[in-house]
Amino acid sequence: MANDNLARKIDDDVYARLDAAIDTTVKVNADRNDRESRFPRENLRALAEAGWTGVLNEPQFGGLGLSHVDFAEAAYRIGQADASTGLVYVMHVGAAQTINLFGNADQKERWLKASNGGLLGTYSTSERATGGHWWYNLSEASRDGDDYRVNAEKSFTTSSGQADYYVVQTRTPGAKDQADIIFFIVDGNAEGIESRPWDALGVRANSSGPIRYSNVLVPQRDRLGAEGQGKEIIYDGVSPVYLIGLGAVWEGVARGALNAAIAHTTSFVHKDRNKSLSDYQAIRQELGAAKVLVETLRPWRNELAGKLDALWRAGKPQSEILIPLTEFKVHAAEVANKVAATALTVTGGYGYHRGPIERAYRDARAAIAMGPSNVIARDWIGKALVGLPLELFYEGGE
Repeated sequence: MANDNLARKIDDDVYARLDAAIDTTVKVNADRNDRESRFPRENLRALAEAGWTGVLNEPQFGGLGLSHVDFAEAAYRIGQADASTGLVYVMHVGAAQTINLFGNADQKERWLKASNGGLLGTYSTSERATGGHWWYNLSEASRDGDDYRVNAEKSFTTSSGQADYYVVQTRTPGAKDQADIIFFIVDGNAEGIESRPWDALGVRANSSGPIRYSNVLVPQRDRLGAEGQGKEIIYDGVSPVYLIGLGAVWEGVARGALNAAIAHTTSFVHKDRNKSLSDYQAIRQELGAAKVLVETLRPWRNELAGKLDALWRAGKPQSEILIPLTEFKVHAAEVANKVAATALTVTGGYGYHRGPIERAYRDARAAIAMGPSNVIARDWIGKALVGLPLELFYEGGE
């Protein structure tokens, strides 16, 4: 009983630090960062000081050693305040978790524990002209003695030009085919990295612009896993944590938009009739429908995150639940868009002005397009339903 009470006290303290970072920094900076397209460096620093950028990292490498349930809850809470920070956070934790799963002790010391866990990581995978298939690479690494050179142009990389390290995906030198993939940890200060500006409809602060790697030298010690192991890393290192985190952020965006709409409709009074907006049945029905949608997400998120934890503990591939995770991402993206649209509708001119509601409406559009896009993802789900291969790398295969 004493140990149970201690565990609850530790959990309460850890979550109190998370909420404090969100309330005092993330929320405060959200509007300014969106207006100025300013990368949320302060927000990530506050989350790092609270320990949450190392949520899945082992304590011996400076982390909290918590679960996917905790990670997804954090992404959800951050997403309520600011989608841009939420996505940067998810990409960072995902990159770190890929190192946790496939990296060695030296890599964990240098990239996860270094600078008191304050180094910011991200994924760098998507390439131009691959039709949103972020797992498919046209680029190929080359050898430089025992080391490697990376020449690749990535179409979208969250934290582009801002990250301290990039988990980069490309083809293995002399690759046999498109599924012969290799991963590297690339130092963000390495010579030959060029990022370009991010100017988009929404998530304006997450710096998701293109990035080019021109003859970038990667030491052999920063190869992640073995040559040719990249396909396994995609399935079991990148995709699971990315998908649960992504869905959790969009759940947070939906909840944040709903809360903002409730706050306005219950406080704004029509002086000609002395009624608040929430006194109108039509408004309440819209809010009620949005609430029903939002409430579908938390139980599903916790169930999937719990399964990821069980698979992780058992040493089993987390890709066992790839399709359910994809379904969750699709549903969370659609809920975020529907609820943000409802919030805009019920708040009228107020919601249309610059602020949390119109920002949520713009930000939510990214949810549909982020890989796998909802169009591609629904096709995966349909193929799985009727027993067809996903064809991620080969026509008629996978």
